[in-house]
Amino acid sequence: MFDGANRRTVSLWFPRLASDRALRLRPVEGPFALTLKQDNTDRIHCLNIAAERQRLHRGMAFSEARAFCPDLQSRPADPPSDRRFLMGLRRWATRYCPWVGIEGEDGLVMDVTGSAHLAGGEPAMLDDLRQRLSRVGLAVQIGLGDTRGAAWALARYGEGVAAPGAARAALDPLPVAGLRLDGETVTALQRLGLRTIGQLAEAARAPLARRFGPGLLMRLDQALGVQPEQISPQSEPPHYGVRMSLPEPIGLEADVMAGTERLLTRLCDKLIRHEAGARVLCLTLRRVDSHARHVELRLARPLRDPARILPLFQRGIDEVDAGYGIDQLRLEATQVEPLPAQQISHVTGDKPDRLDDLISRIGTRIGLENILRFLPADSHIPERSFIMAPAAYSKPTGGWNIPRPRPLVMFRPEAIAALSARPPQSFRWRRMAFTTMRATGPERILPEWWIEDESWRHGARDYWRIETHQGHRLWLFYTPQNPGWFIQGVFP
Repeated sequence: MFDGANRRTVSLWFPRLASDRALRLRPVEGPFALTLKQDNTDRIHCLNIAAERQRLHRGMAFSEARAFCPDLQSRPADPPSDRRFLMGLRRWATRYCPWVGIEGEDGLVMDVTGSAHLAGGEPAMLDDLRQRLSRVGLAVQIGLGDTRGAAWALARYGEGVAAPGAARAALDPLPVAGLRLDGETVTALQRLGLRTIGQLAEAARAPLARRFGPGLLMRLDQALGVQPEQISPQSEPPHYGVRMSLPEPIGLEADVMAGTERLLTRLCDKLIRHEAGARVLCLTLRRVDSHARHVELRLARPLRDPARILPLFQRGIDEVDAGYGIDQLRLEATQVEPLPAQQISHVTGDKPDRLDDLISRIGTRIGLENILRFLPADSHIPERSFIMAPAAYSKPTGGWNIPRPRPLVMFRPEAIAALSARPPQSFRWRRMAFTTMRATGPERILPEWWIEDESWRHGARDYWRIETHQGHRLWLFYTPQNPGWFIQGVFP
């Protein structure tokens, strides 16, 4: 156990994390910047050192940056990928110490108390950190001090090492922005003549507390070690993967299914503990010749019930060539979604959702994206009153809120020979003759002026439901602006 006086903290700041990550994937020569849309304007999100030499900076409008630097190359920024990359760096940094946390959007903080000697001491550890990151194309600034605040300030404004117990001497010449203060507070302090941390530490505390509140002095005390500040390591997300090594190779389908059942039971137990459900599962079958076969299963809904999932693997396992035998099975949930526990009743508690199981079974054959469902759309135009969405990635919503019934089958309007504004008594359609028995209507539907649609440019439509002596129930409409009759649907 180490007390606060012996604690040592490292801060890693990646000033060009996003651009360095993008250039590792696709290197370019010359000025380069990542853009991000803010307030309906493309602005520079991150840039490389060549662009900085052209006096470009973050937050600058991209059009203005191109005017200053015509050779500037750019790509759209991807903040979620940058966050995942930073999480990967955090896992990598645990090679030096077990306590590593995320510091903002572009930094890491490490508690190396008692760990530096394993890397040959603090100077050797910092050199190794800098060299390894430089080899993979990442610019980094490193600060080391007794406190988290001191390490943060040294990494961003000094890039140095504060000797044990000498945080005050190392921080005195640094600007007050090194105390992790907001921009307004930093500007106000500079107007008062307090530009460095040393000047702030020498100033009277009571007036500062009255004017700026307790937050300013708390940040100062944390940096100097007067107040403690913890480093919370980022917890690793649960890994939903299980495997089984076999003493003897197997090749029969029944044996593979039995092994899959055991793995699936263990995996679902872990999913239940974390209140999650598997959406995509991957079964890897390793053969004795070191070749592997993969069986991927996509589910219509998150599941964690082995009895419902296991039969869906039957088709994929049946198509696997076992070769000279399979000696290892590995099952992993590659896509997981939250699935909290729900209250069950005697009506639905022991009945699985058969529709989701049916969609999953059919999806293993033709693909989940090819199974569609109709969903209501916010439009009174008949052709736009619905959308088609993949059933596995959408949920059924409420019914259509339409005051008049709509036909079960709708198609493009087909003209018929009639000119009167009243429904025709007899007409021909698709080479068949019809006589009107009953007509219900009209229902006037106006076009949506904000959407350009060639079929609705004739203006309003008056819809009628026509029952014929021949037994057909048709949906006709009349266009008053350009007189004409059309058939658009058939009622059941």
